[in-house]
Amino acid sequence: MLIRNCAGGIVFFEDKVLLLKNDKAEWVLPKGVIRSGKVAQDVALERVSYEAGVEAEIIDTAGQTSYEFFSVSRQRPVCNRITWYLMKASSSASTFNAEEGFCDGGFYPIEQAQEMITYSQDKSLVAWSYRRMNGETEA
Repeated sequence: MLIRNCAGGIVFFEDKVLLLKNDKAEWVLPKGVIRSGKVAQDVALERVSYEAGVEAEIIDTAGQTSYEFFSVSRQRPVCNRITWYLMKASSSASTFNAEEGFCDGGFYPIEQAQEMITYSQDKSLVAWSYRRMNGETEA
């Protein structure tokens, strides 16, 4: 199995969270593979900017998730391990990157976002991160 280390951001602007809709019609958080010589925090910030056109700053770490899938192009199983960062955007302006396969995206109110997010672990991550941003959880 190919194991890939990735980094991504849970990005908030006020009471809204950034989501992207990919070419499989899944609502996801911005993330990307950490290539050699790169630092996880930098990759997370770069992917948020590249995939969604959002400038943000890292507030704290938000945890880790992982998932497995079978890569048709590689003809083998892949495990993505993602380190997530809690981020705050400087504005609500965003532009999804269609060249990267995104067809929609932007900042959505938390309750609406929770209904939109495709994967349960992402829903949990967003809920926990939102509480964290509002001082409702301990570090």
